[in-house]
Formats: sequence, C-alpha cells, structure tokens
Amino acid sequence: RGGVPSLLLRPDLDHRVPGVLLLHGYSSSKEVLSNTMGIALALRGIASLSFDLPLHGSRDEDMFQEARSNLLGLLQHWKRALAEAKDAIAWLTSHEVIDPIRIGIVGYSLGSYIGLQTAAAEPRVKCVVVAAGGDLPASQWTSMVRMVTDPLASVRKLSGRPLLILHGVNDRTIPREQAQALFDAASDPKTVKWYHSGHVLPPAAADDAAAWIVKQFR
Repeated sequence: RGGVPSLLLRPDLDHRVPGVLLLHGYSSSKEVLSNTMGIALALRGIASLSFDLPLHGSRDEDMFQEARSNLLGLLQHWKRALAEAKDAIAWLTSHEVIDPIRIGIVGYSLGSYIGLQTAAAEPRVKCVVVAAGGDLPASQWTSMVRMVTDPLASVRKLSGRPLLILHGVNDRTIPREQAQALFDAASDPKTVKWYHSGHVLPPAAADDAAAWIVKQFR
C-alpha cells in the first residue's frame, strides 16, 4: 500500500476469494471497520482491506488542525483519499488470493462518500454498501461541496451495480431523509435497511452487510 497504514484480513482458504475495501468514518480508523465488518466478512470467506484515511488513525499528521480548518488543505486531502482508495482497489485486484472480478466497497459515514465516488469511477467495483451515509445536507455550502463530491451523481453512476444502504432512523449526524434521498436516486438493484439507532449502527449491521455481500458474489 505504498506506506499507507493498512490491514488485510483474509480467510484461510486454498482458493481465490472476493475482496472488499473498507472505508471508515470521520475521526475513526482502519481498525474500527476491520474489527467488525472485516471479521464478519472473513467468517464468510471474504477478504477485506482497510486503511487509515488522510488525517486519521496513525496518520494524525503535524498539519492536522490546519488542514481541517483550511478549505484548500481539506480539498487536497480529499483528493488524496480518493487516489488512495483507487490504488487500494487496484492492489486488491492484483493480489494473488483475491478474485479480481469479485470486488466490493463498504463505506461508513465519511467513508461512504469516498466509497461512492470511487465506485462511480471504478467499474471493477461490483457492489457497494453505504453505512450511515446519504446525500449532502442542505446548507449555504452544499452547491460548493457538490463540486468536490456529489453522492447523488455518484450513486446514479453505479448503473445497476447492487447497492445496500444501512441507516439509523434516529441518526442526527446524517438524518434519515438524506439516506432516503440517496436511495431514491439509485437505480435497481438496491436495498435499504433501517435500524433503531443513531449514527452508530448496531453490531447486527456488520453481519447484515456481510451476508448481503455474500449473495452478490455467488
């Protein structure tokens, strides 16, 4: 992964297995999704790769605070995250234990925006899970942010690749309405599953996502 802190979980099998890129949320790290979603996938015979997004996890760099308050700095780190996600897909497809035609993405919250944008531009991604994500909130900055990342445009570009949305009905960070808007913009096949939770989804969500991914790769 070219120096980017990463975790690869792979089942101990003697044949090639599907691979899924896990993209964590804001202020989180590679371990969080790897220890939940990654384990749920491994138990079902699917490998996963997670890495620390720029300014996260073990990449809490010297310019951390400045980058968070500087719009141009944030833009550069966003582009960096997208480039690294694309590289991660390429790395997965070239790995000797991964089946290159069975690649998926799971993005949680912030990671879901990166995941959707990556999948929209990367046809090797065959299915997408959006956890605690959705459309952008309405604000004076929305039109500007859409120039950098537009979840609705990205989800439309999936062009029939399966989509699963997992969301908490009491989510105050990304309200239910934003998840519904994303779901409505997507084409079939698509599925949405609601949980009686807030922005932190219950442990069952990892199992639900893993079981759904298994079905897509059969």
